[in-house]
Amino acid sequence: MPKHILIVDDSKTVRNLVAFIMRKEGFKVTAAEDGLDGLEKLYVDSQVDLIITDINMPRMDGITFIKTVREQDSYRDIPIVVLSTEGEDRDIHAGLSIGANLYMVKPAQPEIMVRNVKMLLG
Repeated sequence: MPKHILIVDDSKTVRNLVAFIMRKEGFKVTAAEDGLDGLEKLYVDSQVDLIITDINMPRMDGITFIKTVREQDSYRDIPIVVLSTEGEDRDIHAGLSIGANLYMVKPAQPEIMVRNVKMLLG
């Protein structure tokens, strides 16, 4: 049974690229266009093993999305990777302090992203 990754990013290009990379590695992928869409998809398919999310998105940003996921017992332990253009120390600290397991700055190298995802999935 392949591990299931939820990709949350308002950029269709980024969603498609990350989904392509992850599918090529044998992962099942679900894509969402913002935090609200991400929560809906998470609730519909609770068998999500890892989340990759952007920070800057309309309707619900990544910070709010991560906080909402972490507040719920059933999703508290899902690894979350932030993939964002925001690379300042304060942005990275903010992402990690609210519950992200890893913070990567776009454009992320595909092989590094894959290695990190596999590491988090243990």
